[in-house]
Amino acid sequence: MTTMFGISNCDTIKKAKAWLTQQHIEFSFHDYRKDGLSEAWLINAEQALGWQQLLNTRGTTYRQLPDADKQNMTQSKAIELMLAHPAMIKRPVLIHNEQFYLGFKAAQYAGIFA
Repeated sequence: MTTMFGISNCDTIKKAKAWLTQQHIEFSFHDYRKDGLSEAWLINAEQALGWQQLLNTRGTTYRQLPDADKQNMTQSKAIELMLAHPAMIKRPVLIHNEQFYLGFKAAQYAGIFA
């Protein structure tokens, strides 16, 4: 089973969903905002991908944080922030065959599903 995690209105999510659909690959989509986000899932994703990769520091949500929240970032602080603000998680997170993948590039997905 393949599951994509992210936010519906994200352009990268839209591209990844379109690619999967065009390739006739079945998947389910989990929207952090609509379906929620569990701490257990986020910890699993962090262990697989690393909090530095998972935390989107380029996005608007992160940039709007007070400077105090962005200073001295640690694993636990990053997880706490991502739980409070799921839009700070880089997208998409894809789970295929129990492996975690981050982001979308057509070539990357072609390799995953080869």
